[in-house]
Amino acid sequence: MHWHLYLTFFGFSTIKFLFTPFGGPAAGLSFIETYVSCVSGALFSAAIFYFSSEFFMIRAHKKRKELVRISIETGIPLKPKKKFTGMNKFIVRIKRRLGIIGVTMYAPLFLSVPIGTIIAAKFYGKEKRTFPLIVMGTFVNGAITTGIAYLVKMLF
Repeated sequence: MHWHLYLTFFGFSTIKFLFTPFGGPAAGLSFIETYVSCVSGALFSAAIFYFSSEFFMIRAHKKRKELVRISIETGIPLKPKKKFTGMNKFIVRIKRRLGIIGVTMYAPLFLSVPIGTIIAAKFYGKEKRTFPLIVMGTFVNGAITTGIAYLVKMLF
């Protein structure tokens, strides 16, 4: 048993789930060892950030309000925050084109697990199927990325 490798893949998958399985073949782990350690790390992170996303959104709102209050008191104008950034446009485009399934399955994969999960919770947090879709997306995307990693290993 390679507990240090399992924990390493678990830890990396809590943040960036897309690229972590590609280290499995190089580390000498089997497909199932890589898959389980990566998926469990992503699910752990998704659960924490999905169920605490409201806390992060409230905290960000309070922080913005406090900055506005301080700028009014001091008389120093606050630089307006950009609303139409490239990333925001990309996220809204995914939301409109792919809907709940696209956001819950692809945002945690391509952005990062914490950011993608918070975005999914922000857009679709009131729907009951949001977190189960995130879990299903993690299982499916984990199988695909781990499969590609081991396919590349076999070919080269």
